[in-house]
Amino acid sequence: MDFNAVETTQVLTDNHLTDNQWSHPRPATQIERTIANGDSGLSDQSQATAAALRRQRRFSRYRFDVRIQASVFRDGLTASCWGRTNELGQDGIGATLSGEFQVGEVVSLEFPLPLPPHEIKLRAIVRYCAGLRCGFEFLIVNDEQRLLLRQICVMLANAS
Repeated sequence: MDFNAVETTQVLTDNHLTDNQWSHPRPATQIERTIANGDSGLSDQSQATAAALRRQRRFSRYRFDVRIQASVFRDGLTASCWGRTNELGQDGIGATLSGEFQVGEVVSLEFPLPLPPHEIKLRAIVRYCAGLRCGFEFLIVNDEQRLLLRQICVMLANAS
């Protein structure tokens, strides 16, 4: 995006714009503002929305509640904990665990499935942690596991 360009915005919903960037209402026709020096001219909420769209998930997540076992090799020892999953997607899983993990750690996950072989073991990277709630992105998924995860997600989508 060229930040030195002039951005023109058509406001269609109100008779005036009351963006906190301006101290008084502007006409509803054309609003022109120059974006210079890297300033996007967007409100904090608009910037957050734009950032969220850039981070949009590749696959949908579905409610999935099963027991999960997570293990990490840390300081020469393997630390394990258990928890409950809360969502599953083809590329990751969310869970609340009985132990803490750090963003970026590679973990081994083991959890039951509603389809044969009825259990899956995967390596994943910790993408976020909020207290004991973590999000994991699967790292190495073979074709059989990928197909199985896809089938389960279709099943979960149809169940909701």
